[in-house]
Amino acid sequence: MNGRGAPRYSRIADELRQRIETGELAPGDRVPSTREITQQWGVAMATATKVLTELRHQGLVHAVPGVGTVVKDRSRPVRTGRPTAAARRDTPTTSAVSIQRKSAADQALTLERIVAAAVAVADAEGVAAVSMRRVAADLGVATMSLYRHVADKDDLLTQMMDAAFRQWSFPENPPEGWRDRLALAGRTLWEMFRRHPWLAPALSLTRPQAIAGALPFTEWVLTALDGCDLDLSTAFTVHLTLFNYVRGTAVNIEMEAEAEALSGLNNEEWMDTQEPALQAILATGPFPRLTLLTTAGYGLNLDDLFEFGLQRLLDGMAVLVEETARPAAARPDP
Repeated sequence: MNGRGAPRYSRIADELRQRIETGELAPGDRVPSTREITQQWGVAMATATKVLTELRHQGLVHAVPGVGTVVKDRSRPVRTGRPTAAARRDTPTTSAVSIQRKSAADQALTLERIVAAAVAVADAEGVAAVSMRRVAADLGVATMSLYRHVADKDDLLTQMMDAAFRQWSFPENPPEGWRDRLALAGRTLWEMFRRHPWLAPALSLTRPQAIAGALPFTEWVLTALDGCDLDLSTAFTVHLTLFNYVRGTAVNIEMEAEAEALSGLNNEEWMDTQEPALQAILATGPFPRLTLLTTAGYGLNLDDLFEFGLQRLLDGMAVLVEETARPAAARPDP
């Protein structure tokens, strides 16, 4: 075990290794993510990343898509001691075995496996933790072997976004009416961002990435507006408005997760720490409504905020649809 002079990441990794070897963390159990490590041990994100990297190098953990980093199911305990002289004579060298294993893994490598591993890392630790080296380590392959399937990290990110969108689909029998269909599209997108918190910040409205998996979402919204007498350009603007609303709200999901990991406080606990400063500001002027609200308390819930905003957005679109459908003679003068 590392002494007190060992790097902090190494000491944390040793602590987690002991929990694995004693069975406290059993095969298949999820180990703390980088965010949870920063919170529990009070270290920086870079240190937390080194902890999980060290555990992977020891063969103790691996990334599982949709779950995170979990304890490996090993048939034999990890050997930490040096092999005997007889063993060294009778078996290939560690480097030779490693090369043979990596070569076989490289040959079995596919784009789907690469993307799934990268998404698993991003889901558990944030997109900043995704690198070609990290993904290769999780897959047990040489880093350069990834470049046979993806051009670079930007290409990998595009593939990850495409894979995230392809996990979702719309029903063959859509609900009646454009409003219910747009509501379904908005909620589907929200659930997608909830499942993959890194996705909303990664997408761009002004410089949209070429993501084939996202096209059905756009087509669904445009089709839902058929029969509303909107020209195609206006219908597309409706689509962008809906997308931008959902994405803009969902950006807060990852930001809040990162803030909680770094501070160790959820949003309500953090707000409690800000109350003295807020009360001091309120005391400087006539803010009766804000003072009353602060006294009564307000529970911020992103899901509730999203649904409230979605309904108000659709209310506004209903006015547009109604105005467009109304005969020109019946419309008010501009």
